[in-house]
Amino acid sequence: MDPYDPHLMSALLSSQRGEITEHHIYLKIASVAPDPKNRGVLEQIAAEEMDHYGVWKRYTRREIAPDIIAVWFYYLMARFLGITFTLKLMESIEKRAQAPDPLLRAAIPEIEAMLSREEEHEKKLIALIDEERLRYMGSVVLGLNDALVEFTGMLAGLTFALQNSQIIAVAGLITGVAAALSMGSSEYLSQKSDGGTTDPKKAAIYTGFTYMVTVVLLIMPFLVLGSPYIALVLTLLGAVAVIFFFTYYIGVAKDLPFRSRFVEMLAISFGIAAISFVIGLAIRLVLNVNV
Repeated sequence: MDPYDPHLMSALLSSQRGEITEHHIYLKIASVAPDPKNRGVLEQIAAEEMDHYGVWKRYTRREIAPDIIAVWFYYLMARFLGITFTLKLMESIEKRAQAPDPLLRAAIPEIEAMLSREEEHEKKLIALIDEERLRYMGSVVLGLNDALVEFTGMLAGLTFALQNSQIIAVAGLITGVAAALSMGSSEYLSQKSDGGTTDPKKAAIYTGFTYMVTVVLLIMPFLVLGSPYIALVLTLLGAVAVIFFFTYYIGVAKDLPFRSRFVEMLAISFGIAAISFVIGLAIRLVLNVNV
């Protein structure tokens, strides 16, 4: 290995900085992890990243500072979106960015095996992390799916039947609150009767809260816009955004396929909305409703 080759040294320093950055990211997240088990796993991964940093340091003979912006970015993401999602997303991004440079392959033959072992071990460690929000993801999916399917359809039907944004918003909110309470109660009874490991009260809260938040997001355009048709278009676009984000989140956090699940959820929600369009228009014409 030629230590004076500037291109080789640049590749080595880049890999070294990636390791020390990930070391600080894991430590930062571990410092606020409430579960001792999760904290221990994160600290173990951080220690391994420091070991890998030492490997690169033997070649570069330099100390490298971490990327502070990346450390804080992933720390804040973990606080808001959860540890598992953040770490899996980080690993997929960082590993693509740190793919072995041809110069490193030629200069350090053992690099492929080292990086392969590192990736497999980190995946196993991340799989040990146990987050409450993922244990109750089934309840979240239930609340989200029901709200999207029911309310995209209901708002579409009410738009053609009533054609008044304020009345549609009021009717939607009243229905949404009642439906959220009903969904939460149903999930509580379902979890209690199943006798599983999840807490029925927490499952009910996750379901009802997710349902209500989704309802508010869908109804928001009707609260601020005078035209019910423009509001409906924005509501449908909002539904697409919610489906996209949630499906992506689940896909990353639980290693599930994104595209097929996204298309399926989109087709169900918008299929119900299309049917409700027709029903709302038919009811308006048949009953001669004018608001």
